[in-house]
Amino acid sequence: MTTQSLTQPAVPASPVAPAPPSTADFREAMAHLPAAVNILTTDGPRGRCGITVSAACSVTDSPPTVLVCVNQRSATHDVFNGNGRVCLNVLAAEDEWLARHFSGMTDVSMAERFTWDIWDQSAPVPLLRDALVNIVGVIADRKSMGSHSVLFVTIEQVRARTDRDSLVYFNRRFHRLEADPAGAGGDRK
Repeated sequence: MTTQSLTQPAVPASPVAPAPPSTADFREAMAHLPAAVNILTTDGPRGRCGITVSAACSVTDSPPTVLVCVNQRSATHDVFNGNGRVCLNVLAAEDEWLARHFSGMTDVSMAERFTWDIWDQSAPVPLLRDALVNIVGVIADRKSMGSHSVLFVTIEQVRARTDRDSLVYFNRRFHRLEADPAGAGGDRK
């Protein structure tokens, strides 16, 4: 009968946690994360406003919920939270000009932006008439994380179109994303 020697493996030294990335390195990495371009709008007792956002995504389909990140230093932050109801308008490729206005890249006032004949005022919040998608909902929860608030929006209404290309932001520029590139096939099963 042979006996095998059982030895305990050496316990590695505690690993040293790597330093977090610098703000510049993090921002550079995020510039390479393609994102849909949206205009978040609201109207109510705190006023009417809108901002361009790219930090938005689905959370769950039961109940239908999306999240949207809003900078706490933005003049619109407290308006969104105070009104409690929002619309996430997903922009089509032709709407880059709107993204620029609502991101503050121009001198057009907030009030003037809502006088343009591009808004459907049938809902309690402004809906961009030609948006790829309008997602209307109520802010059900919010979490503060660093410089931003993460707004969790429970969805009440969705309106979607499939006949236009999408606007995405990548590498600090706007880009067109084709709805159905040649050869991709349009069948949805």
